[in-house]
Amino acid sequence: MARQLGYLRFFVVCVVASVAATQAQLQLGFYAKSCPKAEKIVSDFVHEHIHNAPSLAAALIRMHFHDCFVRGCDASVLLNSTNNQAEKNAPPNLTVRGFDFIERIKSLVEAACPGVVSCADILTLAARDSIVATGGPFWQVPTGRRDGLVSNLSEASRNIPAPFDNFTTLQTKFNNVGLDLNDLVILSGAHTIGVSHCSSIRTRLYNFTGKLDQDPALDSEYAQNLKKFKCKSINDNTTLIEMDPGSRKTFDLGYYNQVVKRRGLFTSDSQLLVNTVTKSLVNQLLQGSLQNFYTQFAKSMEKMGRINVKTGTQGEIRKQCALVNS
Repeated sequence: MARQLGYLRFFVVCVVASVAATQAQLQLGFYAKSCPKAEKIVSDFVHEHIHNAPSLAAALIRMHFHDCFVRGCDASVLLNSTNNQAEKNAPPNLTVRGFDFIERIKSLVEAACPGVVSCADILTLAARDSIVATGGPFWQVPTGRRDGLVSNLSEASRNIPAPFDNFTTLQTKFNNVGLDLNDLVILSGAHTIGVSHCSSIRTRLYNFTGKLDQDPALDSEYAQNLKKFKCKSINDNTTLIEMDPGSRKTFDLGYYNQVVKRRGLFTSDSQLLVNTVTKSLVNQLLQGSLQNFYTQFAKSMEKMGRINVKTGTQGEIRKQCALVNS
């Protein structure tokens, strides 16, 4: 009988814990009572400093994107590793930047409310606020995320969509985190701001099939200009290239114009034209208004920000974003 009661208590505890976990959802204003100034601290810091380095807006939204595709939006991309085996050490993240920017915000929030606000929420808010501060769309950021405890290089290499991925791979990686083809097209629109490196497209320009050839899906005139003025050799790893030439500082529909002209910088950009659904979505965006794009981008960003989030008692609230609590 005692044993049966023990099992019963264990069962009840498990059920209660399960219910608590499912009820612990993200919500707008999650810190309204526990740290009422949290979101303002993030916003004020971003608005004060982003104009000194406006390219950080693209960097922060990329960091947020890369974080969410590996173990969900849990700030695991921010963690350091003693043996260089963390997400930030994976090839897709070697050019990710803005870590110090997030850490500086975290220190301000910690000073106001120690141990309350997660790095995952700070990253999500900062990504949104940086886009808004540089003239881009606003989207809602429900909060209540908690920070992950694990950061793994191989998972980042495997799960983050890459510039050289084909359509099937892109669709699979997006599906794996609950995002669909519409999200693929809309979130690719973030390429309307920012820059990349020649290392991301050198294969397209110089050795696409291993025969020292050029990707036929890339507009030949554009490719020649890139070779002549930007990526002058296959060994160039450092030269920066605009992803949306002419308007890389403006969050607009320019990226999609580049895509339909076959001037999307990456293989992944060109792949939006190989599928009838994604090609149609690109054309619909170009026929619609900028506000329509902003509205759809907001929906996809909020959806991405909910990927496999840790809430309730999962994970922890890190004291420093680069380190798990001891």
